[in-house]
Amino acid sequence: MIQAIGLTSAPRRNQPLAVDDLTFEARPGRVTVLLGPQGAGKTSALRLILRIDPGHGVALFQGRTLDRVPHPTREIGVLLGDVPGHPARSARGHLRMLSAAAGVPAARADDVLEVVGLSGLADQRIGDFSLGMDRRLGLAAALLGDPHTLVLDEPAHGLSPRETAWLHGVLRGYAAQGGAVLVTSRDPKEAARIADQVVTIDRGRLVADQAVDVFARTRLRPRVVVRSPHAGRLAHLLAAEARTASAATGSPSIEIVREGGSRLSVYNSTCAAIGDAAYRHGILIHRLTEENGDTGPVTPLPRADGRRPRGRRSATAVPPEATATDPGLPDAALTPQPGATVTEELAEAPGPGAAPAEETAAPPGEDQRPVAPGASVQPVPLPRLRPLSAPDPAWPLRYEFRRATGVRTGWVVAAAALASSLLASVLLARTGSPEPRLFTGWPSMLPLPPAAFGAGLLGALSFGQEFRYPALAPDQGTVPRRLGLLCAKLLVTAAAAVLLALVAVALDAAAVGLLFGDIAMGLAGDWEVALLGWAGLTLGCAWAGLLAAGLFRSTALGLVAVLAVPTLVVPVLGGVLAEPAARSLAGLPERLRSAAVVQWPTGMDQGVSAALRLVSQPVGWALALSLTALLGAYVLAMFRGRPR
Repeated sequence: MIQAIGLTSAPRRNQPLAVDDLTFEARPGRVTVLLGPQGAGKTSALRLILRIDPGHGVALFQGRTLDRVPHPTREIGVLLGDVPGHPARSARGHLRMLSAAAGVPAARADDVLEVVGLSGLADQRIGDFSLGMDRRLGLAAALLGDPHTLVLDEPAHGLSPRETAWLHGVLRGYAAQGGAVLVTSRDPKEAARIADQVVTIDRGRLVADQAVDVFARTRLRPRVVVRSPHAGRLAHLLAAEARTASAATGSPSIEIVREGGSRLSVYNSTCAAIGDAAYRHGILIHRLTEENGDTGPVTPLPRADGRRPRGRRSATAVPPEATATDPGLPDAALTPQPGATVTEELAEAPGPGAAPAEETAAPPGEDQRPVAPGASVQPVPLPRLRPLSAPDPAWPLRYEFRRATGVRTGWVVAAAALASSLLASVLLARTGSPEPRLFTGWPSMLPLPPAAFGAGLLGALSFGQEFRYPALAPDQGTVPRRLGLLCAKLLVTAAAAVLLALVAVALDAAAVGLLFGDIAMGLAGDWEVALLGWAGLTLGCAWAGLLAAGLFRSTALGLVAVLAVPTLVVPVLGGVLAEPAARSLAGLPERLRSAAVVQWPTGMDQGVSAALRLVSQPVGWALALSLTALLGAYVLAMFRGRPR
């Protein structure tokens, strides 16, 4: 169950609020449709509910806010946008990555692919999928953790009628099993076909919260469509006659909508009455017809991979006992559509919650298909998946490893960094540069060596890819869960950065030695310190990019933070540290050793001295301060429980 109370989006300069004090409920066992035209605030409302966008108000999932839900994907399935994941991943790889974040077995990916009819395309790249396949994969990701609630943003928009019929049947079947479904739509006819409750919003504010039968009576009304070269005169005559008849007999009022040109829509009247009036006054009629608003029965498309359904495991096998139609749909219904202006509105206004006629009249020339009265959506019962155990702790380390290695982006970045470092080393060797810069490929004109910059980009991608291709749960949930994910990202990024640093030095040294012969190492006995400093620089850049991208939800801003360390922080700290110090840290290792309860080996003194020498450098101070500030800001945002 979802309870949205007083949802209000953050103020925007010189623009109205996208969502303004919106309150409604989505109950279990029912399909709730959030209805409104494009720009009404439907998507913004969902993003507020899921705490993706900043704002005010409360959204409760079975009485808990999202940041108090221990395992979001085990309780809430989400489908936002058309692209369910990174285009370079396979469908199976994408779902296995999410299964690690959800704490479910990897085999669950194949089960949900079978449910949505994509098992035959499990190894195909997501970027090659059609729109209908994308939506099926997004639904599979939403069902991965067997949630009790589904939140979907216009899942049927742009789909073919057969794909739409299948999707509607699955949503009805999910609700029939006791799940709560919250779905947005811009089409009142679609809302009437699948909904139990329709919440209408406009400009971010609640217009009506109605049961589907009440919604159908007030919004989906039969009408008579008239085309005449004298439409204005006919509208005036019909209004006058209706006014007279209503005063004399108390008959129901009619509503006349002038749609521009030669077209009228007349509500609460009949073809016979309008034809008689036109004949009496000698008005030529080109078209006179009654229209209904449903689209009739459509055969669902059970699978997208071309395979035949597999009996009980097929999501489209409908047993005889599960053929009940959707209750509450009217026998005949029609949606007035945007684009018309009202010429006359007589006597009574439409029922409660009805949209203004000028917002709901059909545009001129739109073809209305005849339909079968009483058409409805048949629920598609979801097959029984293998049972899941009680919610286990997520496997963030496994999730992060699959995320980092599942696409070519990370490998391409690492290869480009190594190639750039190798080329820079060769060029520096020709100019006689000193060995530290020579073997790290770091020209003095660059703020960072290629390997360190590549490590920073890998760190920024750790969060940036998730924000670009969102899936609920990796960066949502309780604070311990998010801290676990952060630790996993730090570990995987650290391993990648250190490995990149060591491989870069090894390749540069090998290439320089091969091309120019042995070059005397000017590091003498301090090569361990130099290597440690090089690995620390690369690791610091990677973590700076990761924390900044997680804090600001942007890969680009993560890279900006990486470049800000050598270009802004280092010069400032360099000036401070250049001042002569009255006291120094000389002899600190010996004093620490004498004060320690357990005596460490003598060799550790050298290590502590090397570490102090590295940290005392301006770059070391800059990285340490930057990482401390970024980590503190990230953890603070976590504990505040607000979207970052």
